[in-house]
Parts: sequence; structure tokens; C-alpha cells
Amino acid sequence: MSAPQPALPLADSVPPRKRYRRKGRYRSDHLLLAEMIEPNSKVLDVGCGDGDLLQLLETRGVDGRGIELSREGVNHCVAKGLAVVQGDADTDLVNYPDDAFDYVILSQTLQATRQPKAVLENLLRIGSRAIVSFPNFGHWKMRLQLLIGGHMPRTDNLPATWYDTPNIHFCTIKDFVQLCDEINVRMERAVALDLYGRPLRFNAPWWFWNMFGEQGVFLLSRAEKIR
Repeated sequence: MSAPQPALPLADSVPPRKRYRRKGRYRSDHLLLAEMIEPNSKVLDVGCGDGDLLQLLETRGVDGRGIELSREGVNHCVAKGLAVVQGDADTDLVNYPDDAFDYVILSQTLQATRQPKAVLENLLRIGSRAIVSFPNFGHWKMRLQLLIGGHMPRTDNLPATWYDTPNIHFCTIKDFVQLCDEINVRMERAVALDLYGRPLRFNAPWWFWNMFGEQGVFLLSRAEKIR
């Protein structure tokens, strides 16, 4: 008899709440990420885009900094009074010192990096904890488009065609969990989200979230080294 599949720490670690909706101009998944961060923390948002998440964190007493690849994104952030510099997660994170931040965030950016494993390792070198979110390429809609349509999937979360997408390393929730195991990363909290950024409410083994979660959000920390 095969061993039962382990369950991710999902629904039992998510406090009960109403259905996720936009609160003002803030995205639902950004609200979830912000709840994972302690007030008065020092945070680096890697791939911060227009700075919406940094603005949200600022309202919660968080000292937020950002790094963004696009000049347009940096200009938007600076216009909002945010501390953001232009940089590339693949090449510039190595220049940050160890333990410089309490949290390092990589939101919807992992799949666009050239070296996801190295980027993840740098996140947890720079920060005591990392928060990573990404679209789940193992969702049933993705599988169905490949199986029935025979073409690269396109969804509301991933609308670009295969020839003009910035995403080069698609992964599934299962893939990410395996990577965390491989590099000895501890998952403190894991949440699967629906299309609108609302947490799925069921506690289930990883294969369920891999099939039905549109996005995955993980709060990570360094596992203790074995002496």
C-alpha cells in the first residue's frame, strides 16, 4: 500500500473571512500577502511593478523597498514616493547583504526569472522569510487546453500567447513544493487561490491544490541546518 500524500498547511492556517474582493484599489492576493507580514517589518518587494503592494504595506506600518526591471514601473513607483530602484532579480539580488530584510516578496514573478532556484535561494539569504506567489500551470484548465486543444494554454491569469509571454519557467504547485524540499526550505504557510485571488477553503493533499488552485502563495523560511 502506498503512503498517503502529505497535505500542505492550507485551510487550517487561513483565518476565516468573507470572500476575497478588491478593497479600494488593492488586489485580493496583495491583501493576503500583506496579512502574512508583521507590522514594522523591513520588506523588499522583488518585481514590484507599479508599487501597489508596497503602498498597501506602507499603510500597515511596514518599511518597504522595491526592485523592478521595467523603467516604466520604476517611474510609477518613484512618482508615488516609494523607495524603488531598477534591477533584475536574476543578476542583482546577489549584491544584497545577508539578512538585510525581515521579508522578501516575489509576487507573480518567479515564472519570469531565468534561474528560479538561484533566485529563491537569494530571497532566503537576503530575508529571514520569503513570500512567493505564482500562477499554477498544473490547474485543470491548463491541462484541458493541452489535452483537448493541443496548444499552449491561455487563461485570465496568463493571457499572453506563447511567442510574446515574459514567462519562461512555468511551474506547478507540486513543482514548487519539490523545489522547496530540494533546497531545504521550510513552508510556514501555503495557500491556493482561485481566479479572483480568494483562498480555496478545503484542507487537502497537494494533488488537489495542484489540480484546482489557479495560484499558489507560500510563506517560506530557512530550515534549520542538520549538524
